Amino acid sequence: MANTTVGGTSRRRVLRLAGGGLALAALGAGAAGCREDDVDEPAAGGDKPAGSGEPSAGEGGGEDGKAPKALWSQSVPAETYGDNDELVAVAGMVIASGSPLSARDAATGEERWSLPDGVAPGAPLLLGDGTLYLASGKYDGTVSGYDPASGKETWQGRLGKEYRQPRPIAVDARQVYVVAEILEKDNSSHTNLIAALDAGSGKIVWSERRDLGTEQNGIHAAVQGRHLVYTDFKKNLTVRDTSTGRQVWTQKTEKTNYGFFTVHEELVIVPQGDRLHAYALADGARKWTVKAARLTTFKEPAVVDGVLHIADSARTVRALDPATGKEIWQSKALAEAGFQVPRQYVKAGKLLCVATDLDKDGGVAALDAATGELRWTFNDGTGDYHAWLVATDGKRVFALHGKKLHALPV
Repeated sequence: MANTTVGGTSRRRVLRLAGGGLALAALGAGAAGCREDDVDEPAAGGDKPAGSGEPSAGEGGGEDGKAPKALWSQSVPAETYGDNDELVAVAGMVIASGSPLSARDAATGEERWSLPDGVAPGAPLLLGDGTLYLASGKYDGTVSGYDPASGKETWQGRLGKEYRQPRPIAVDARQVYVVAEILEKDNSSHTNLIAALDAGSGKIVWSERRDLGTEQNGIHAAVQGRHLVYTDFKKNLTVRDTSTGRQVWTQKTEKTNYGFFTVHEELVIVPQGDRLHAYALADGARKWTVKAARLTTFKEPAVVDGVLHIADSARTVRALDPATGKEIWQSKALAEAGFQVPRQYVKAGKLLCVATDLDKDGGVAALDAATGELRWTFNDGTGDYHAWLVATDGKRVFALHGKKLHALPV
């Protein structure tokens, strides 16, 4: 939640740090939403203006600032913790992390396939070369790959019995990158490793023990060319060579950013409080810095269609050239509309669609991708405590809020 804190940390951060079902228990049974029966009819519309906190139903994809009427809305068995990689749209399906893992037809919302064991709570849904990679919900030490159109298993990798709970963190056309706990003789674990599994055979290509004190959970990672980049909650930013696993460089970040960063060509771009820094992947040299306005801090960044997007705590959204940090446009439209700080970005047609943490004035907003002008906002009014997640197949924008999944027209 944007305005709910637990010991100074947002509820979403607590969920991420826990990385599993224990977080839900800590929040109390009353916090969890109840699953409702699947419905085929579209979400109810209304005549309230955009930003009112309730869905409005302007026909024509959000004309006159009103939210578009949902094409369909369904209840799904989602179990999400606010990470951007817990909802994907691929191969005509939209899939939300959960147990069972349910794949819905993107056009109709009907369930096409499901996996009973689902995905390990807090683990990402990773797409690479037409394959959906999952950490096993069976906790049997395997990492599996599936055909997203059918749900059939097409690949499996296993580290071995001496490792526990391997989780994929990134993938490219050649390899699947995982972290796992290293088991001691007494079945305890004090260290973990990072490894690359061959995307064809599933065999280990390389593995490297991480430093003592590093954690398996809370890792955000990306592959860019020959570099594997990852961050964690202990203020580490690390780059490894994808071919050998050799650590190219690592450095402590100035302030924790809960692991958020983005990559573009030969740069990794990391928000650090009121500064946004770009570092060279080759050697960690700082290439450019952008400073936020006074008393504001930068939030999650994303490079979408070659443009860097980032918001600050004052709800100003910036579009920047990721190569130089130079501003393309700046928009205060969300703040003026009373909308909350966006944390995820996808582009659909001419719209830049953003999602927020849960807030009565949050939800999904559509900005003009060329100017930052606000087109419409959408909120389902359920009051569920989960963050909003968005994905797109280019034809529709999918908005997940707790156990409610909505398909909105572009």
